[in-house]
Amino acid sequence: MEILPFLLWPFIASLILTGIHAYLGVHVVERGVIFVDLALAQIAALGATIAILVGMDPHGRGAYWLSLAFTFVGAAIFAFARTRRGHIPQEAFIGIAYAVASATAILAMSKATGETEHLKDMLVGNILAVDKHEVIRTAVLYGMVGLFHYIFRHRFLMISTDPAEAEARGMNIRFWDFLFYASFGFVVTSSVAIAGVLLVFCYLIVPSVGAMLFADRVGPRLAIGWTMGTLVSALGVYFSVLGDLPTGAAIVCTFGAVLVVMFFVQVVFFHGHKAKTLEGASSLPNPKEATTQRSHS
Repeated sequence: MEILPFLLWPFIASLILTGIHAYLGVHVVERGVIFVDLALAQIAALGATIAILVGMDPHGRGAYWLSLAFTFVGAAIFAFARTRRGHIPQEAFIGIAYAVASATAILAMSKATGETEHLKDMLVGNILAVDKHEVIRTAVLYGMVGLFHYIFRHRFLMISTDPAEAEARGMNIRFWDFLFYASFGFVVTSSVAIAGVLLVFCYLIVPSVGAMLFADRVGPRLAIGWTMGTLVSALGVYFSVLGDLPTGAAIVCTFGAVLVVMFFVQVVFFHGHKAKTLEGASSLPNPKEATTQRSHS
């Protein structure tokens, strides 16, 4: 019990990360843009590198807002990367953005010798270093993002799960895509600073994938994802203390191990059930094709 005060705020931070990322992960998996988190994280890192180059405090407000501005640029790119003709997957644009942002950050870091340790801290993260004020500030920010998504949940879910229907109803898909990725950018910019890219990616994708093994509807997926994220966070922190291991890496490995167990449980007990095929929303629907599909159905 002596270690409980030391682990309290990191554990609360992991629960906050679970809450927002498990929800966003449902959208990401449905849209088929699995690596958008890594791409936006790298774009945010590029913004932080530029902030260091121009002499800003890497932990100051100026660097944060510049990094956030870069993620907004990335959000605009991803929103407008949807092509009406599906021959160019949106994931291709995301991969290109990640590669270009990474190369540009490397070039910028070569001119910022002596300060790159701060950028490394942001990319790798150290969830054990979070304090009460940082956790509360992050909780407020994620609460605002969560409220925004709750208010417009029907629009976001329709675009993620049935973009053809969303367009048929006259929704401006690219505009709502931008709002989605911009809000995503707020979350990623803060999360990476706390937990690092790998852990944030796991919180985003693994609970959603684990939930999809057992549920098709959004509500049950969220319940399973949040439960999984909470249990894995507790186990990961426990294993890190037990084995004197880096907490972030311990949670990532625990996520992987639990997902493997869930997969085998699904195979053994639910083998006869067929998983739903995900078409995703990587491209805007072609109105002629949508009309043809409706006429045949």
